Amino acid sequence: MKVGRFVTHFGCSMLGALVVVTAVPSRALAQDHDHGAQAQNLSADQKAKQNALVAIVREATERFRDPAVAEAEHYGLVFGCVSGGDFGAMGLHFLNGAILDEANKTGVIDPRRPQILLYEPQPNGRVRLTGADFLVDAASWDAKHPQDPPQLAGQLFQFFDTPNRFGLKPFYTLHVWAWKESPTGTFVNWNANVSCDPFSGQ
Repeated sequence: MKVGRFVTHFGCSMLGALVVVTAVPSRALAQDHDHGAQAQNLSADQKAKQNALVAIVREATERFRDPAVAEAEHYGLVFGCVSGGDFGAMGLHFLNGAILDEANKTGVIDPRRPQILLYEPQPNGRVRLTGADFLVDAASWDAKHPQDPPQLAGQLFQFFDTPNRFGLKPFYTLHVWAWKESPTGTFVNWNANVSCDPFSGQ
């Protein structure tokens, strides 16, 4: 299926709720351009937790390797293809607004139900699944979890404050590159192995 079949237009309210992609970080958790920050010495327990999270995400998203399944389950493309210049790209973000709204309302993030699926455009016009992006509105989360930023399997989300290039509210996000290796870490924002070059915007 071609990329163009997936382009979905969201209203202003959805764009206000969708807090994804690049921003100006203001907390220690933010790693917008510090894409190598997660290359660290981990204990065996930490590595096991990270591996377990990746396995869960892979199992939960395997069916979305067929983008038609993502479309059928109400994931739609937003923001085109997000590139980070010299340090790689995030690629295509396919948002499920209902799952995002649920996370904002309940304060619960389920690793088996990502708010966003990450895809990479291919030269033939198709897309390839590369991972998932978990996110939640910061104000909604903080109201339910004071002084307790979100995490999955011990992996802390990254905080992004305003101002940002989209004029969006502060948010927490965690990329999980479950389907395409990232040379600088599995949970970084930018994947140096992902490119937006084939994206036509159609």
